[in-house]
Amino acid sequence: MSEHPLHRKTKTTFALVVTSDTRTEKEDETGATARNLIENEGHKIVEHSIISNDETKISAEIKRLIKSKSTQVIIISGGTGIGPKDKTVKAVTPLFEKEMPGFGELFRRLSYEEIGGAAIMSRATAGVANNKLIFCLPGSKSAVRLALSEIILPNVGHMQWELGRK
Repeated sequence: MSEHPLHRKTKTTFALVVTSDTRTEKEDETGATARNLIENEGHKIVEHSIISNDETKISAEIKRLIKSKSTQVIIISGGTGIGPKDKTVKAVTPLFEKEMPGFGELFRRLSYEEIGGAAIMSRATAGVANNKLIFCLPGSKSAVRLALSEIILPNVGHMQWELGRK
């Protein structure tokens, strides 16, 4: 994988949102995994919340974070499947000013290598709103690890650089 060395050194601020009707911060292994990966790369988590699988609540939280001056990247974990409780994609995609379809495509390809055909059930997606990167990830620890380690963290500096170009 090639990346520009200066982009890799860029450190940024993240908001982490977990959608769940049952998890608490103590029980949230997926959120802990994301936090460890992000902070181990030298980035900072400035917001961390757990929101129920409610479209209105998810949308309101992401709208708030989009307006936040302290957050540059928003990671949402959970609610990207095909089940009736999966509300994240419907709540978040209308907020995108620009979509990044390549993220979901690449994530599903890499997921296929790990879990096989079940990867087609993921509706993982990403986009940009108010100059912030927004990623909607599945709720499993392995999916969050894959997305952050293989796609988001190695490229977040370059993505931020692109957003800042005039």
